[in-house]
Amino acid sequence: MLPRQSSSKLRGFRHRQGTTTPPPNWPDNEWHGPLLEVENLDVEFHTPKSIVHAVNNLSYSLHKGETLAILGESGSGKSVSAQTVMGILDSPPGFVTGGEIRYRGADLLRLTEEQQRQVRGRKIAIIFQDSLTALNPVFCVGDQIAEMFRVHNNTPRAEAKKQAVQLMKRVRIPSAQQRYNSYPHEFSGGMRQRVMIAIAIALAPEILIADEPTTALDVTVQAQIMDLLMELQKETGMGLMLITHDLSVVAEIADTIHVMYGGRIVEKGTVMEVYQHPAHPYTKGLLDSIPRVEEHHGGKLIPIRGAPPDMSALPSGCAFHPRCPHTQARCLTEAPALHAANEGRHSACHYWREILHAK
Repeated sequence: MLPRQSSSKLRGFRHRQGTTTPPPNWPDNEWHGPLLEVENLDVEFHTPKSIVHAVNNLSYSLHKGETLAILGESGSGKSVSAQTVMGILDSPPGFVTGGEIRYRGADLLRLTEEQQRQVRGRKIAIIFQDSLTALNPVFCVGDQIAEMFRVHNNTPRAEAKKQAVQLMKRVRIPSAQQRYNSYPHEFSGGMRQRVMIAIAIALAPEILIADEPTTALDVTVQAQIMDLLMELQKETGMGLMLITHDLSVVAEIADTIHVMYGGRIVEKGTVMEVYQHPAHPYTKGLLDSIPRVEEHHGGKLIPIRGAPPDMSALPSGCAFHPRCPHTQARCLTEAPALHAANEGRHSACHYWREILHAK
């Protein structure tokens, strides 16, 4: 039986509706601060048997035109944090128990449902990782794209169809006019993902969250999808947040990288810094596990031992210590803070200096 908690503690989106005055109108003028700021975010899932601490003290920011990559194994809290930013976290069982999510300085967690709808899709959009389940199988893809214009802009049906066809052409879906009436199952995985991108960019959002956008796609199609996202970012100047476990994709397009483990950020910095000189053993383990033809031909891969932690029963001290080859007594009892290695570079490891300078 879970302990009873006050409603002020459980700040799921439904619990916080209407608790403050409406936010300022989103200005169209130049904004000089970060488009998105997540500060000390905590998210829990309450189950009949336990509390799952999915996101713990998460903080990051995203600027206009920047590509931020959030990297980590499955279960590290990446997608949950994205759902929370979008305001689509199922509550219950999910609850925001701490922190703020600010878009242009206004806390999204304090918006009413109607105010959230003005942000969702129009200001911040998301591409889900499984396009086949994200798209409605009983509606043609063209109508699903056109719905964005009809619902948000009250665009007449004929004009919405015209704009949807233009979007399909923009994301390079061949024979867009003819394929408007096709259904999701009639598209390949890569083409369905292009439909998802078209829906996401329909209202020209300032922030685009791409949650594993290349999952289950072959390498060639992956490259095409990422090239398309980069091209759209250059055209619009949107901030792009890429959630992935694919280190090769991150290396190609990201400006900064945040590595998550056990619901926390364990390392952050520029892609060049993190890839060349990791300052956390988990990051180093991820990089060492990448197969390299010149090093592993005929040999063995170097995996990270063990498995990701149970988020309902995180280990004491450093959550990574059961899998870490550098564990010492301090790691078993003391959770490391996110240390500043240098300007813009941080590591949540007691022995980050040794890791950073190891050959």
